[in-house]
Amino acid sequence: MTDINAYSRRVFIRQGALLASFAATLPHFIQQSAFGMLAPDGSTLGSRPGVPDERILVVVQLSGGNDGLNTVIPYGQAEYHNARPGISIGEPGKPKNGGAALQLDQANGIGLHPNLTGFKELHDAGSLCVVAGVGYPNPNRSHFASMDIWQSGRPEGKGTGWLGRYVDASCNGNPAADMAVAVGRTAPLAMTGAKSTPIAFESADLFRWLGADKNGAMDKEYQAMVRAGSLPGVEPGSQESFLMRTALDAQLTSDRIRAAVSKKPLVAYPGSALAKQLQTVAAMIRDGMKTRVYYVSMGGFDTHANQPGGHANLMRQLGDAILAFQKDLAAQGNDGRVMTMCFSEFGRRVRQNASNGTDHGTAGPMFLIGPGVQPGLQGKYPSLTDLDGGDLKFTTDFRGVYQEVLGKWMKADTQSVLGGEYAAPGLVRA
Repeated sequence: MTDINAYSRRVFIRQGALLASFAATLPHFIQQSAFGMLAPDGSTLGSRPGVPDERILVVVQLSGGNDGLNTVIPYGQAEYHNARPGISIGEPGKPKNGGAALQLDQANGIGLHPNLTGFKELHDAGSLCVVAGVGYPNPNRSHFASMDIWQSGRPEGKGTGWLGRYVDASCNGNPAADMAVAVGRTAPLAMTGAKSTPIAFESADLFRWLGADKNGAMDKEYQAMVRAGSLPGVEPGSQESFLMRTALDAQLTSDRIRAAVSKKPLVAYPGSALAKQLQTVAAMIRDGMKTRVYYVSMGGFDTHANQPGGHANLMRQLGDAILAFQKDLAAQGNDGRVMTMCFSEFGRRVRQNASNGTDHGTAGPMFLIGPGVQPGLQGKYPSLTDLDGGDLKFTTDFRGVYQEVLGKWMKADTQSVLGGEYAAPGLVRA
């Protein structure tokens, strides 16, 4: 019989703990400390009284600076139409520049982009919360700097990510390796903690252990070690034990994710990249994985020129993908466990530019989706006349939204994650 210890050492020397994901940033299974990567033997996520371990947060990042004014549309204000003669959307029933808004708040003349029919269906079902005018003090109009601020949850945009700090704090310093999963090319700053690093993969088919030689003999031996569930001859608590346990965790997580996403979804999804990411997330939730936070992203929102057609396509993809995701969760019986949050690093300027597009701005809307949200338009819609150098003044600090999501939905200690208290309208019901 092959010596498992000798084989294990040989695997680490020859292969390491590499995972083939073709991502710019691979899962750092071995680069973090032991307590930051693996839960101790016999531990569970239910380590803190009062924490609802069944609850899940899904974050959707809209990269490039989504035009909030043409997403949540103030069609009832003349200032909106005057500032955007070539790109403003008409009021319900009266199309303009290619479309008429979907009714959201008739009393205040506010609607959704006409291609956000998926969001409209969720709104009418009581599962969409629209948070108006979200931003932060002293706004930065750089894509990279502003995204770092949002992802770190800090005005300087430095340090660990807000979700990474949540993971660090949620399991008494022993977060499971798969507690946070990013589906995409890179692992975002938002999910990187002091003690934890998320799993990140672009394709589940490519997320696999590289532990086999050409004839597969080493892979068979490794699988025997996995099935045994033990590491004979290795001293408990040693560096070698940690490395082997890390490898076992990586292998089992990889196998489980690929098995989960191979199953046919319960509903039909659109063909967009975002829909495929959310389909993967739904499959992992359906499989019963212990992951608490998922992160996906969608690009293309930097609409400096010829905005109407391109932005309309993005709105269609966004609304249709999230509607399919919610329907899948409902078919699974998991919709009550999941809340989805959409954000972008900033909105666009109020006035259109000479290229029939919009330039970098400041505040914009956020969206919370799921049965646990307070439905409808929440917060104060920013003024179109009281501007900050041509840009909207924020009316809700984004950290207040984080505080509600973490505190009310995930039941986390928000002070340890956000480092302060922030006001926000009631966005979460339970």
